[in-house]
Amino acid sequence: MTLVPRHAPRLAAICAVDRPTDPCVRVGPMRGQPSLLPSVRKQWPGKPLLYGIGTLLVMPLRTLYGVGRVFGAGRFLCNMTSVSSSLQIELVPCLRDNYAYILHDVDTGTVGVVDPSEAMPIINALEKRNQNLTYILNTHHHSDHTGGNLELKAKYGAKVIGSEKDKDRIPGIDITLKEGDTWMFAGHQVLVLETPGHTSGHVCYYFAGSGAIFTGDTLFNLSCGKLFEGTPQQMYSSLQKITALPDDTKVYCGHEYTLSNSKFALSVEPGNKALQEYAANAAELRNKNIPTVPTTIGREKECNPFLRTSNPEIKRTLSIPDHFDEDRVLEVVRRAKDNF
Repeated sequence: MTLVPRHAPRLAAICAVDRPTDPCVRVGPMRGQPSLLPSVRKQWPGKPLLYGIGTLLVMPLRTLYGVGRVFGAGRFLCNMTSVSSSLQIELVPCLRDNYAYILHDVDTGTVGVVDPSEAMPIINALEKRNQNLTYILNTHHHSDHTGGNLELKAKYGAKVIGSEKDKDRIPGIDITLKEGDTWMFAGHQVLVLETPGHTSGHVCYYFAGSGAIFTGDTLFNLSCGKLFEGTPQQMYSSLQKITALPDDTKVYCGHEYTLSNSKFALSVEPGNKALQEYAANAAELRNKNIPTVPTTIGREKECNPFLRTSNPEIKRTLSIPDHFDEDRVLEVVRRAKDNF
C-alpha cells in the first residue's frame, strides 16, 4: 500500500514556483542567476556588459559542474560551495560527524546557518569572507544541532528560527514556524515541513527555488533518524512528505553517516545494483575525506531501505510478512538497523 501525503498538492504547487511571488520581494530581470555585481545600479549602462563578461567567466565552472554530474564527479565540486539561483550553500563540518550549512544570498548579502552544533567553525567560516550572520535555522532541539545558537546570537545578533513545537527547547529561539508556513530568506521562499519521528518537533526547510531541502535527522543518505520521540507511523509519514518533492531535490542532512548506512543497506538489499554503486562511490569519497552530502531524493528512492518498504528483497531478507503495511515494514527495518 502506497500512501499519498495529504499535502502533496501543496508541495507540487510550491515545486512549480520558479521565482518568489511576494510583491515585497525584490525580483530583478536577472533573478534566478548568481548576481556577480549586486551593488551595481540598474540604470548604469555598463551593467549589461559586465554581466556578460561575468557570465563568460562563470560559464567554464558551470560547464565543468555539469560534466561532473554526467560522469559521477559532481559531488567533488558541489560539496565545497553549491550555487543554485542566487543561493550559495556551504557545508561546514562540526563536532565528530555533524554538518552545519551556511546559506548566502549573493544578491542581498544575507547569511544564515542551518543547525550550528558549535559556534567556532561557523565563526571561522564567516570571518574568512567578512560576513555577518542574520539567521540561525534549527531543524530540531538536540544539542548537536543547536549547541552554537547562543554564542552566534550574542556575537552577530542573529535571529533563531525553529519549530513552534520546540519553542521551549531550542536555545534563543525568536521566530517559530509550523507545518505549511512559508518564510522568506532574502528572496528565497522556504516551505516548512513538520517531520516528526526522530523528535516530536522536527522540521525540514525546503528552498523550492533552489531545489534544496535541509532534513536534519529525519532523512539521511541511505537511512533515517532513530525514533527517539516519535513512532514508526510518524516517521513513515514524514519520509513520504519529503519524497513527494521532485527527484532532483538536493538533500542536505545533519550527519556524515553514509558509510555505515551503506553497510546496513547492502545487508538487506544486496542485489540492488544502484546501491552497490552508491556504496562504492561513498567509500571512495570518504577515503579522500570528501563529504557524501548532498544526495538527491531520486537517488535515495533507488537505494535507501527506509524509502523502499515495498521492496520484496528487503522483506525477504528480514522475514517481513507480505500483509504488513509499509509503516510496519519501516518499523522492522529501523529495529534491524538499530541492532546492526
